[in-house]
Amino acid sequence: MLADATRVRLILALRDAELSVNQLAGIVGKSPAAVSQHLAKMRLARMVSSRQDGTKVFYRLANEHARQLVTDAIFQAEHALGGTPLHHHKEAEDNR
Repeated sequence: MLADATRVRLILALRDAELSVNQLAGIVGKSPAAVSQHLAKMRLARMVSSRQDGTKVFYRLANEHARQLVTDAIFQAEHALGGTPLHHHKEAEDNR
């Protein structure tokens, strides 16, 4: 499910808020139709859940695991770039 960059961006957008399809489309720079297709797949995978309010559908992360999965993938990618990953800089600052 995370092999597509749009899905990763959708999860990142949903980290802190429940958003409509149109809001998500604006954030990720895709059409609402394309975003809806991605969200449908993510809903089947139980990564997101939805609720309807009138004619609008709002999405949120189904649980903390989707958020953590993307966070861990980003941390791993930072290691592949060489040098000290950004998340290690933050950990060092937190330990001061």
